[in-house]
Amino acid sequence: MEKHQMNKQYVYELLIKLLHQQEQFEQNEGSLFLQQLRSSIEFDTPLNMTEIHVVSCIGQHEPLNLTAIADKMGLSKGNVSKVTTRLLKNGWVRKTQLNDNKKEVFFRLTAPGKQLYVIHEELHDRAQEKFMGILHAYSEAELEVVKRFILDLIGFYEHSVAEIAGQSL
Repeated sequence: MEKHQMNKQYVYELLIKLLHQQEQFEQNEGSLFLQQLRSSIEFDTPLNMTEIHVVSCIGQHEPLNLTAIADKMGLSKGNVSKVTTRLLKNGWVRKTQLNDNKKEVFFRLTAPGKQLYVIHEELHDRAQEKFMGILHAYSEAELEVVKRFILDLIGFYEHSVAEIAGQSL
């Protein structure tokens, strides 16, 4: 096998390893986050990471309507509707309407939702700081290559998801 082909194969294998490690990290991070959350806020209902990220999105931009949440998070309106319904039921968010628009529903965080948001942001900031430490070692030219590679991967996965969704219809 030629060197270029071997390098491509190696990059593919590294990506698979990265994806596995990321999955493990997210499971561990999610468990740690929920432990910290339970020690700070009393709640009985399970939360998944999508729900936590919707709370975070609302906390960053409130008030937000369903469409804005879907757009900002890259999720379908149907998915966001299901998530916000669970968040409403469990007391993390509340519905509001603007004075000049009684028709449209907006979401705001409740007091427990704000606590959840603050805890999530603190953890997110620490993780981002660690990640920036890794990127600090790269030159501007290297960062451009990394950006291009990641954008290409995002496009690959977006295309693959759309292709799979089209086949399942």
